[in-house]
Amino acid sequence: MPRGIAVTIGLNSVDPKHYQGWSGELNACENDAQDMAQIARHAGFKTTCLLTASATRLTVLDEIKKAAKTLKSGDIFMISYSGHGGQLPDMNDDEPDGQDETWCLYDGEVVDDELYAAWGKFAKGVRILVYSDSCHSGTVTKEVLLRTAMPGPLALRPSPLLAATTPTIYRAMPNDVASRTYRAHREFYNAIQKATKGEKAKEPAASVLLISGCQDNQLSSDGSFNGLFTGTLLRVWKDGAFTGSYKKFRQAIVQRMPPDQTPRYFVVGAPNPGFEAQKPFTI
Repeated sequence: MPRGIAVTIGLNSVDPKHYQGWSGELNACENDAQDMAQIARHAGFKTTCLLTASATRLTVLDEIKKAAKTLKSGDIFMISYSGHGGQLPDMNDDEPDGQDETWCLYDGEVVDDELYAAWGKFAKGVRILVYSDSCHSGTVTKEVLLRTAMPGPLALRPSPLLAATTPTIYRAMPNDVASRTYRAHREFYNAIQKATKGEKAKEPAASVLLISGCQDNQLSSDGSFNGLFTGTLLRVWKDGAFTGSYKKFRQAIVQRMPPDQTPRYFVVGAPNPGFEAQKPFTI
């Protein structure tokens, strides 16, 4: 019997000590993680849910490493992230826009290079399913192509998941915070990127499927109860009533989303048409 391991991550804030005074407060990321954990448990995954202060760099990377050591061909690993997306200067010369994308974990950022290297530790035949409800998340499993200017507070339009008069809060680290944080921890982040340079050049033997909250040049909306992407995903999933493939799942979500936030379907690693054809969350 195939085995499934799931890690769901949601941060309603980050540690201002690392992020140079910025706490990055959000409303619904913990709710997202808890709801994704409920789906995973119901599907039979052994599930770990990491909320805000428990979602540290070490904890998240250790959970991925443990899954990589445990899972064999035919097994599945699911990881979901709800929180701020960030960016760092690319030190590996492998990003067209000169920026590496990050997940803003509680005590520091996890770089897309690290995630891609982590997928390379999984055995051939393992299925890896990634949901990222964060800004600039279209290719967070590998690379980011474009950047939208984000000066100042990110509150630009009413959100469908908030009251009509409530401005949207976006899940993106502001430019000035990204710059200050990188400059304060330059040696730390440069070392991470240099350490993963060779590993990132290797295509994972596992099959990695990302369904993201938006395209690389878009922003993901927060909400009162869920992020816009996760809330829409939950409505399409309808407690398991959805029966299509992953591509149809993403398409059904897109049809309910506004044009300025279009979830991305992105695949890296070994081709696995059978994986993509399965009903979402199938072990």
